[in-house]
Amino acid sequence: MSRSVLTIIVFFFLVVLASSSHTVGGQEKGVAPPAPVPTQIFTAKNVFISNGGLDGIALQTFRKLGDVDQPYNAFYAAMKEWGKYTLVFSPAEADLVLEIRFKAPFNGDKHVPSYAPQCNLTIYDAKTRFVLWTMLEPVEGAFRKDTFIRNVNQGIGSLIADLKNLQGRAGNFAPDPAK
Repeated sequence: MSRSVLTIIVFFFLVVLASSSHTVGGQEKGVAPPAPVPTQIFTAKNVFISNGGLDGIALQTFRKLGDVDQPYNAFYAAMKEWGKYTLVFSPAEADLVLEIRFKAPFNGDKHVPSYAPQCNLTIYDAKTRFVLWTMLEPVEGAFRKDTFIRNVNQGIGSLIADLKNLQGRAGNFAPDPAK
């Protein structure tokens, strides 16, 4: 084999090798594969739902609407309807604590004030009190009371969908008994 043919073959091999190194395990470079979900999230049976409250702007808004506990009440009702967990009345009886909180952080500037309402869900291990997972869903603002309540309920519904999705994801990461 001549030296130029061998050089071309080596060059071709290096080009193929270099182009294949841009993916790892079928993933695009820079995109990590899904990490495991804490097992407590999908093995838990009993859940305590904690009212994490509202920030200052959200508190003013819900006071005007007449129910400062509306996000908590809506989340509790949605969790009860889902039926995945037994809802308990004390963190001591729970495997997980789900803290629902509603915030409306400032999102504007000095000329155009605006806020970004959002539902936040923090999942705690009831025994260790460590945060296992957090979720956030934006909520569309509204000028009408009924529209805003509907938007809050949609945000809560999105959190429940996120939690269901996490449940499905969690089952894919069962611990390897060989290790």
